Amino acid sequence: MQLSLVICTRNRASQLAECLRSLTKLQYPDPWELVIIDNGSKDETQEVINSFKESLLIKSVVEPLSGLGRAHNRAMAISQGDIVAFTDDDCYPAEDFLSAVVRCFEEDPRLGFIGGRVLLYDPEDYRITIQEKASRKDLHPGDFFPPGLIHGANFACRRKALESVNGFDDRFGPGAFFVCEDVDVMARMLGRGWPGAYDPRPVVYHHHGRRTDEAARGLGRQYDKGRGAYYSKCILNPELRTVYLQSWYRAMRRQSKGTTFRELAGGAEFLVRAAVGQFFQTSGTPRQRSVR
Repeated sequence: MQLSLVICTRNRASQLAECLRSLTKLQYPDPWELVIIDNGSKDETQEVINSFKESLLIKSVVEPLSGLGRAHNRAMAISQGDIVAFTDDDCYPAEDFLSAVVRCFEEDPRLGFIGGRVLLYDPEDYRITIQEKASRKDLHPGDFFPPGLIHGANFACRRKALESVNGFDDRFGPGAFFVCEDVDVMARMLGRGWPGAYDPRPVVYHHHGRRTDEAARGLGRQYDKGRGAYYSKCILNPELRTVYLQSWYRAMRRQSKGTTFRELAGGAEFLVRAAVGQFFQTSGTPRQRSVR
């Protein structure tokens, strides 16, 4: 199995049904598997998954502990693809999505990960959580990874690259302490020596449904907190410290005081949680598996 496509979902049965319906239209000549992680849903998610098992090659398990990073790790444990692509349960990949993903990796055997365009599906939704950039951007080992360049809704990596950093950090992702699980793992792959790229050819359409100012602002506040945690984590890494200190300082000079405050608060919370986790680890108290 060369290619696995991963979707993690929680209590979004109706959105998942529309997503899976779109996947039945994918045009890809070689075998591929769809891996669905039910992250502890209480609605009709399992019924929706079962209803598509005749039209899609689905491998599905339940991960009861919430957190997108944790759910993605569970997907990695049961998937078989040398290339693993990720999208969300409110996204509709273009028909050539899988072919475009594979083409990017075939053209450059060095690439560890890629991301593509995330376009707005419903014009009445807020123009947020999208990426419309039409030109390619290469990312080199040791580079600063800019949040927002590649979205987790359209992200793929070589299994070897993801395994080299021990997968996703369970502390990151919606449902865990901080969002930005996608940004964190890509930064760590760059730090481990894997090149990456944003390439506009793989396309997904995002049907996020947010239409109020408060919904947009609330999501923005979550991203601010997660971004601060991400910066703090990278600063703890001696190999990344200088570039992330410089990049965060430059960002602070351009952004609002409110954004900076929320980032600093998220960064401080991460440092406290990391210190507490290290204390429990060194004292012999059981803790979650470590993630580099």
